[in-house]
Amino acid sequence: MTTDLSVLTLQCADQPGIVAAVANLIADVGGNIANADQHTDRDSAVFLQRIEIDGAVDWSAFDLGLAQLIERFSMQHTLHRPGTRDRVVIACSAELYCAADLLTRVSLGELDVDVVAIVSDKPAAGELAAQHNIPFRLVDGGLSGDARAAQEAAFAAVLDELEPDLVVLARYMRILPEAITLRWNGRMINIHHSFLPAFAGAKPYHRAHQRGVKLIGATAHYVTAELDAGPIIAQGITPVSHRDEVEDLVRKGRDVERTTLANAVRLHLEHRVLVWDNRTCVFA
Repeated sequence: MTTDLSVLTLQCADQPGIVAAVANLIADVGGNIANADQHTDRDSAVFLQRIEIDGAVDWSAFDLGLAQLIERFSMQHTLHRPGTRDRVVIACSAELYCAADLLTRVSLGELDVDVVAIVSDKPAAGELAAQHNIPFRLVDGGLSGDARAAQEAAFAAVLDELEPDLVVLARYMRILPEAITLRWNGRMINIHHSFLPAFAGAKPYHRAHQRGVKLIGATAHYVTAELDAGPIIAQGITPVSHRDEVEDLVRKGRDVERTTLANAVRLHLEHRVLVWDNRTCVFA
């Protein structure tokens, strides 16, 4: 996506006149529609739209007119103007390959973000952060009882302090409490190493090997209170063979995880993902 475009997303009950009203508003304030995508979900009668806007827009007039349309159509909306970079926190545990891949893409300019911190429950991630000159925050602790509660509180406190636009769980191997998932609803992306809903939970590659599957995959999704059940943003697959051992599945799966997570992050950053009824509309 061209970075000098403004992006407007809309979501409301489907009804006549929405597209015309929005297009007329953009034209009336000096804007031009560079790209537009829309979708109506017939089952739930929900209208979703994403518009890229350029031109010499009178933004004060646009904001006023948009407020009227929001009231008229009972819309939910987002508006993103060029010139700002999203602030991102990457959280990881012992396995660093997804975090390292994201940081490489940032350094190459493939992901236009400011990574404000690497947060991990494992000290080893500090070396990765140092290699990329990124602040590191260690939030280690136990997996049960008071130690787990203290670790979760420390993780939540770090996120509240940093106030990122997006949190990426790049193999952060902790089950988050509901309070954190609600706090970062729609702003926290997780990568799960299976093609959900198959093999949710732990050791999916081992279970896939036992089942003799011919494809393995990865799923990037928004985080919700229910484990590995949030709205799906992106999925990837790769073929496997009966000759593949578990180690081969892990190696192939990691490649898919990297690309799937990076794709999901990019789609989110470009405001291409709209969520309703725990589903997504992805204007790719």
